[in-house]
Amino acid sequence: MAAADKKSTYTAAEVAELIRPLADSVELLQKENAELRRKLEHMNEVFANAQRARFGQSSEKNSYVLHDQTSFFNEAEKEQAPKAEEPTPDTILVPQHERKKKRSQAEMLNGLPEEEVLLELPEDQLVCGKCGGKMKPIGKKFLRHEMQIIPKQMKLLAYYAVTYACDSCEKDTGFAHIVTVKPPVPLMKHSLASPSTVAYIMIQKYVDGLPLARQEKMWAREGISLSRATMANWVIQCSLSWLKPLYKHMKQELLTHSVIHADETVVQVLKEDGKPATSESRMWLYASAALIRHQVRLFEYQPDRSGKRPEAFLKGFTGALVTDGYQGYNLLTKVTHCGCWAHARRKWREAMPEGATVKTSKAAVGFQYCNKLFAEERKCAAYKPQYRQEYRQNKELPLLEEYYAWLNTVHPEKGSKLEEAVRYSLNQKQQLTAFLSNGEVPISNNLAENAIRPFTLGRKNWLFCDTTKGAEASAIVYSLVESAKANGVEPFAYLQHVLVELPYLGKTHSHQELESLMPWAPYIQQEFGVKNSDAYVNTYLD
Repeated sequence: MAAADKKSTYTAAEVAELIRPLADSVELLQKENAELRRKLEHMNEVFANAQRARFGQSSEKNSYVLHDQTSFFNEAEKEQAPKAEEPTPDTILVPQHERKKKRSQAEMLNGLPEEEVLLELPEDQLVCGKCGGKMKPIGKKFLRHEMQIIPKQMKLLAYYAVTYACDSCEKDTGFAHIVTVKPPVPLMKHSLASPSTVAYIMIQKYVDGLPLARQEKMWAREGISLSRATMANWVIQCSLSWLKPLYKHMKQELLTHSVIHADETVVQVLKEDGKPATSESRMWLYASAALIRHQVRLFEYQPDRSGKRPEAFLKGFTGALVTDGYQGYNLLTKVTHCGCWAHARRKWREAMPEGATVKTSKAAVGFQYCNKLFAEERKCAAYKPQYRQEYRQNKELPLLEEYYAWLNTVHPEKGSKLEEAVRYSLNQKQQLTAFLSNGEVPISNNLAENAIRPFTLGRKNWLFCDTTKGAEASAIVYSLVESAKANGVEPFAYLQHVLVELPYLGKTHSHQELESLMPWAPYIQQEFGVKNSDAYVNTYLD
């Protein structure tokens, strides 16, 4: 009976029926294997992030090359187009972006006052060792240069107004006509504060990161009892009384620009109405794009991160706004919102497990796409805007189309860093691709992040602002010194100059008067420009 049940031949339908359970099992195992792979990749991602958080760098910049990236080194051959028309430097290049040669030591020291030190024999040694005759100088030999530091010098200025009388009036009438020299306008009434002293205190805090408490100790070592309360009063009063008009003028200039960068960071203000001392406020940053001639860096203190803050500050602006994707900026409806590819790349970097390659990690693939985009952008960085836009349409648009087509094939684990990276690029697609149609728009918000960094570094030293007036004063001073640096102007000399000039102008100023005190003004550039150093310029490339 058993033998009878065994068949020697089977039909195709019977074979299919017999192997169907096996096929179902294989399919199930494949699904389970794929699920396990996703979970393993997720766990590797979590572990890698934990390791980076504990031991790694804070930047997403990489010093290594991913697998399958070796093509970057032969792209000249890949991109070759023999029939393409050769552009000329005059037609496509922006002159100020040509790479500068590294300066020699002699060039760096050029401009320093030089004092000649003659090494001479004393009079009693000017005797010839052979005949006993008197020796005389016949020449000198150069030995070396040394750079000498002279500690700061302080002096007390005592102003006296000379009084003049007219002899003729006295002879004719018996009463002399008397004239007294009009005294200079003081920076602050009944105060020892001078433009140089206040500028020095500002630079110490807002450029060198020295809190007023530390400055108080430094003054004490010089024998000067200058309290931090006094210094704070000087900084706040001079900022709000004299420097604020310059700040407002810079804002007017910024709003005329075609591209503006924006960012914000945390600041703590202890005495803020309606808020506990431990609450977080915000310092907002608005900056000119790298290609703009008149560079502006404006800081604004606000008690919160509401989108109403940039909406109010940038009222009337209709150009391109480059941000990190924070949704609060969406309240600005008349601007072109542009995204940040550095943030998109950072998301992929955070999602990459240790030792990831494009064959083992989707995050590595996304990371590589971003690197290719930045590589293409570097090739056209020196082009004029119209030619940069053309280059982007030809080279970068196809790359981004390929990138977003690939994104739709990625199905990450929910809640993973990979999902966060995918979601960021998809949700920000309109903003991230806006730069393609405007050659003036950079592909990242790195300039704003670099421009706000001096504030974040200073904050690590002085930790907080005591009052809202102090926070506002800090915003004004940071704006002026960072704008000065961005225009290649020495900040101490600049602050000292404007603090000398503004009191003479009074409380009302014409457009021409304020424009003459801008860091890009010809006189300011000529007198206070840093001649032996490149201007402080934040590039939009990494």
